[in-house]
Amino acid sequence: MITSDIIVDLQYGDCAKGKVAHHLCKDRSYTHILRYNGGCNAGHTIYHNGQKFVTHHIPAGVFYGIKSIIGPGCVLDPEQFFRELKELEAGGLDVKDKVFIAKNTHIITAAHKQEDATDNKIGTTKRGNGQAYRDKAARTGIRAESIPELEPYLIDLYDEFHNQGEVSILCEGAQGFGLDIDWGDYPYVTSSSCTVSAALSNAIPYTAVHEVWGVAKMYETYVGLKQFEPEDPIFEKIREVGEEYGATTKRPRQCNWLDLDLLNKAVRMNGVTHIVISKVDVLRTVGVWKMIKNKEIIDCTSEENMKQRLTEHLVSLGLDSKNIFFSESKEGI
Repeated sequence: MITSDIIVDLQYGDCAKGKVAHHLCKDRSYTHILRYNGGCNAGHTIYHNGQKFVTHHIPAGVFYGIKSIIGPGCVLDPEQFFRELKELEAGGLDVKDKVFIAKNTHIITAAHKQEDATDNKIGTTKRGNGQAYRDKAARTGIRAESIPELEPYLIDLYDEFHNQGEVSILCEGAQGFGLDIDWGDYPYVTSSSCTVSAALSNAIPYTAVHEVWGVAKMYETYVGLKQFEPEDPIFEKIREVGEEYGATTKRPRQCNWLDLDLLNKAVRMNGVTHIVISKVDVLRTVGVWKMIKNKEIIDCTSEENMKQRLTEHLVSLGLDSKNIFFSESKEGI
């Protein structure tokens, strides 16, 4: 029997999915943590036992000794994978027999990264993800099972999930709904699906899904070449206070107010049952509380006023108020 919870970003990535995954791993008895989309263009910043870790491929279950799997919905850079294992071990974590790769996961090659390095239209992370997904779709790609040095980490995901008794899986996503290849602002999108449906393509039947945890920030950020940030010095202050620089590229993230229309779409299409609104402390420090609805800015009078209005809005979408959480920048929900 399979049961599964899914974490999905409701904005443009960088909303603290890793922190939520880390929190759920600590509080629940999952047998597996599955990364279900994206590659090393993503980065989770996780604070574990007071120590800061940045992961790009490896799921958050490794911090609690839970079997952590990179699924076939992902693309994998072997160099980054082994580098990450060493960094985790150097941080005192035991990763032996904890980290696995689905054997049908596709590989990012040196040629993919070299080609991506010439991008000047979309603003990619230049990690070769798009090229790896392109070759996967063109049926010319290379799978993990073809890379000898990955052999000790390979796993048959169908056998692991469907032939090993009861399993409880936390599915951990990358990027965000606003970057989804089908539903984002095309062509300023990533090359994989960033919705709940992407998790299901990793050997998860839809009947197994129990909770869907949506994650969004109290404001929005975006990394890429399209114009996203309005001309207002307040956003520079938000960027500095929120440390809004890419975990993968260190590029400054463009900032804007939380868009309720995007949030509506993401909550509804992903069937969100629980939601975490992160980085409340950033706007508290800045001292400005605003949202966007129908392309108009809504001024909120205080933190509590914005929380109340946002909660009422989310309840109107079908969420239970007890499943709406507001969180700070560091540990915990």
